[in-house]
Formats: sequence, structure tokens, C-alpha cells
Amino acid sequence: MQHRWHSGQTTAPRAVLAAAALIVLTSGAAPEPAAAHGLEVGQPAPAFVAPELDGKLFDLGAERGKVVIVNFWASWCGPCRAEMPLLNRFYLEHRSQGLALIGLSVDDAHDRKEVERIMRQFAYPAALTIGARANGFGPPLAVPMTWIIDSRGVVRARLVSAVTEHALEEAVLPLLPRPATP
Repeated sequence: MQHRWHSGQTTAPRAVLAAAALIVLTSGAAPEPAAAHGLEVGQPAPAFVAPELDGKLFDLGAERGKVVIVNFWASWCGPCRAEMPLLNRFYLEHRSQGLALIGLSVDDAHDRKEVERIMRQFAYPAALTIGARANGFGPPLAVPMTWIIDSRGVVRARLVSAVTEHALEEAVLPLLPRPATP
């Protein structure tokens, strides 16, 4: 079966798709970020590497063995700012069980001082996404947006809008090892 395109030419769609795929594969073009492809629960977490505000390098791949909360936020986002104390408390309560948390600010580079000022209130590290060396998440669909990654590096939950204590407990606690009983 052939289809008529706007140019008036008749072409088999499979041939067009095959040619387009070949052009993309041979052009050296980098793949689109995972977010553009619809990163889903159950898939391996994408690569993310960025310098933290304190200069240390955060590499999501190096966090294997830990459950990781990846929280996208912005200094101008009210719901983001409202959830940060809860995220901090949850992190402090569970980090000894192997929980890691990174706050990824989507602010512009010129807002770094404001991001640093905000983050001084919290124990968990943060980075600016604009400085990422690798960001397979791509830009978030909205902020706040939180991804939960299990200790094997698999996405286990995506929480859109401000997180609640119940949502964190439900998404994260089953992934953590049980605390040792005295």
C-alpha cells in the first residue's frame, strides 16, 4: 500500500521510516533525554552526573546499593519549597538505612546564590541541572517532580506535585532494608 504525501510523491511509509532511522543512526546525533521518551516506572534509571553545590560530584550510577530520591525543584516554586522540609526530615530519618537524596534545581545559573541560600537549611545535597554533565532525565514535565530509584538502579515511582509523608513512606520504605532490631 502506498500513501500520498503533501509533496504529491507516492512513497511506501516503511521506506521513509527506514531512511529516517538510518539518517539518525549515522548522523551521530545523541539520543533524546529519557523524559522525552517517557521514562517509566520499572525501567532502569537514566544517567545523571552533576557537580553538587559544594563541588562534590553526584553520579546517580555510583549510588547503586542505595535507594535514591531524585527531587526536581526550583527556588521560585512554592510547592517545591513547601515539600523540602519534609524531604529533609525523611532523609535524615532513613539515610542510615541506605537512603540517598539529591535536590536538582532547575533554576538558571544566575540564580545559584539563591539556590545555595535555600539549601543551607537542609542536610541533603543539591545540584543545578544546568551544570549536569549527563542528564538522562531531561527537563522535568513539572516541578516539583520526584523519582524514586531502588538499590538496583530501577525507577520505582514518579511523584508529581508536592510529596506527602504518606507518599514517601509508601514509595520508599518498602525498598529500604528493615532497621536492625535491638
